[in-house]
Amino acid sequence: MAMKKITILLISLLALCLVSCDKFLDRQEDEQLTEEKIWKSFDYTRQYFLNCMGYLPNDAENMVSGVPYFGATDEASMTWNYSYRLINFGSWNATSVPNDRFNSYYMGIRDCNIFLNKAPGCSDPILASDASRKSQLDMWLVSVRFARAYLYFLLMRDYGPVFLVGDTPMDFTASTAELQRPRNTWDECVDYVVSEMQYCADNLPDAQNAANLGLPTVGSALAVISRLQLYSARALFNGNKLYRTVRNPDGTQLFPAEFDANKWLDAAQAAKDVIDLGIYELYKDKDDPANPYLNYYGIFQENWNKELIYCGGGYRHRGTVSYHTMPTGIASYVYAYGGWGPTQSSVDSYAMANGRYPITGYDANGGPIVDSESGYPAADQEFKTTTVENPFLVALKCQNAEDTKSNSPRMYADREPRFYVTVYWPGTGWKHGDVVGRAIFADGAAGHTNHDFPVTGYLVNKWVDHQVDNYSGQYTYMTFPTFRYAEIILNYVEAVLECELNGVSGPAVNHGEAMTLWASLRERSGLPPITDVYENATTEQLREYIRRERQVELAQEGHRYFDTRTWMIATDVCNGPVYGLDTSVKGDMSMKEPPAAMLTRKVVERRVFKSNHYLYPFLQRELDRNKELTQNYGW
Repeated sequence: MAMKKITILLISLLALCLVSCDKFLDRQEDEQLTEEKIWKSFDYTRQYFLNCMGYLPNDAENMVSGVPYFGATDEASMTWNYSYRLINFGSWNATSVPNDRFNSYYMGIRDCNIFLNKAPGCSDPILASDASRKSQLDMWLVSVRFARAYLYFLLMRDYGPVFLVGDTPMDFTASTAELQRPRNTWDECVDYVVSEMQYCADNLPDAQNAANLGLPTVGSALAVISRLQLYSARALFNGNKLYRTVRNPDGTQLFPAEFDANKWLDAAQAAKDVIDLGIYELYKDKDDPANPYLNYYGIFQENWNKELIYCGGGYRHRGTVSYHTMPTGIASYVYAYGGWGPTQSSVDSYAMANGRYPITGYDANGGPIVDSESGYPAADQEFKTTTVENPFLVALKCQNAEDTKSNSPRMYADREPRFYVTVYWPGTGWKHGDVVGRAIFADGAAGHTNHDFPVTGYLVNKWVDHQVDNYSGQYTYMTFPTFRYAEIILNYVEAVLECELNGVSGPAVNHGEAMTLWASLRERSGLPPITDVYENATTEQLREYIRRERQVELAQEGHRYFDTRTWMIATDVCNGPVYGLDTSVKGDMSMKEPPAAMLTRKVVERRVFKSNHYLYPFLQRELDRNKELTQNYGW
């Protein structure tokens, strides 16, 4: 019982620090309390530790409230007028940067540096008499070192190369001129973060346990290295011709000028390091491990399961993401304003139940080009309606068998399990506890009763706990999968294929192991191996299939934003018309299925993505204050 209380307290403290906007002693070095009290008290030192960890993003909340990584990409549209929608329409510049976190991340780095400099000298007598507390302090030091390196990683994925400030806290008394500094190169930044994360991996605990829930582990550190090395090997940061002109005032080239195939070896090794830990496994439902719907859904429902490597935000209430994805009009409840809608291209990305991808491209009018061997209806037949049973609702054991069926377009029939778990389409059942309702999304019908509705005509389905009645205010808790084992498998397979395509090989490059791991990922979701589905696929084709696998497996989890940018495909897929269903068609609350006029591919948004949009610009005020800071390409 005592250990349970300690665990709950730790989770509560982490949750508190991760949602608070008030930082503990924001200008610590200017205040007498710092020297006289903080580092003489174990409890004050702990508060400072929680302050440092509080700079890390709360990914469970950020999905729908303030970051662009979910709505400013080709997989989704969000109806709310958050500032990051400026990114979708190209309406941003160096004086108007949505979700700019440059200063807040560097504030976090500064506070981490203060802690790392001061906390080892904590003089509280309790440390001399209580070995467990000394061990706790030692673990805080490593965790804060993780936080500092992670903040650099977050800066790098938005801005590219940034400046490394070292281990010494910034001097508040220094002049602006003295604080000016140039950016480090991309490779210098990568080397620094990798080195820091490797140190953390060598000193952090192996896995989550009752004493460290929510804190980083060895797998967390290695997973960051894996993702960073993957990004570093991709086109944006590996010989990108557009960015060759970005130089420091002294002429130092900030981005790698030439492509280096060996970076794919680094990416393969980094992913393999996580795999070889033998700690993580693909989640399967404990009661029905052969059920592909519960296997995939359970990743996001069972807290601290063995697929989860690091959960940004820790143990979080599911309310925010739930009521942002609950359709209006299903039941009377004020906190239901579902407006997070998958795009039609996201819907199209899922395979059929036989494992083949049905949509291979689009014609000049936005119509689908259909693989005739996939079993998908011909393009002119995809909206013809038929009785479609939603197998996810069957897996959730709806009390009434008729609730699992709907009169729906044929395009939603016989799709792979991850489609049914992730995408809610109009007219199918929305389960909330023991009740099943139906959202239609036509104007005036359930799901579109006010301004909170998905403009694409679809809703994200996978985050809600459908086994409780959200409409009566029941919510469960969640551990958001910031890093999970499936991503590492995808990282590894992509890196191995790229090594083969670029003629490099090393001890971590094992084609057979990569294909086996890929097959296990698909098997978890009820699909045959990709090499069985496409027996004669070339390595180039497998590259495209692993990208599609990544798009589907990690859908609506914040990866697609960075994948489209680091692959440098965003000027194609994030630029131009966005398609959905026609939610402007009039409806009413009596409707049980969408009106026929709504069932068509319609342009719901027009996006703008230019070649300079791959990275964030530095705010003009930062350029004015730091004359050594070089702006990113094209801004």
